[in-house]
Amino acid sequence: MAISDGDLGHLRRCVELAREALEAGDQPFGSLLVDANGEVRFEDRNRTKDGPFGGDATRHPEFEIARWSASHLTPAERATATVYTSGEHCPMCAAAHAWVGLGRIVYAASTAQMVGWLQMWGVSASPVAPLPISTIAPGIDVDGPAPELAEEMKAMYELTFAK
Repeated sequence: MAISDGDLGHLRRCVELAREALEAGDQPFGSLLVDANGEVRFEDRNRTKDGPFGGDATRHPEFEIARWSASHLTPAERATATVYTSGEHCPMCAAAHAWVGLGRIVYAASTAQMVGWLQMWGVSASPVAPLPISTIAPGIDVDGPAPELAEEMKAMYELTFAK
């Protein structure tokens, strides 16, 4: 399935949430959960800098969506929902998505794009392998990246990582 105009609207909100995270001193990632009727059921941004021990690297918005949906949606509702996100799920979030049975994922910037940009800026590798969603959760329908949003995401990543 290709990224539709409706998908782009949701992705733009994810980019806004990523900007909110950046402005709060966090890494720029934002996500939403949209049900089969097109209603936004949950949204969040990265919150990895917060926490009693100086930060919790698991506080990704995609992981929060998986947790929330497991408690608030039926399995059928989860299966027909779509997760929109500013950046492709990391392996932790892709696994959480699959374990709770969420449906389609649509992302603005891919893991491959981010890895390429980080390499270009000389940023050291993440402690987690940069694997695509389809490697971690091959049964999930995935669409992305959205070329219309690549430069905006690249600029936010550069502000965060190229220091």
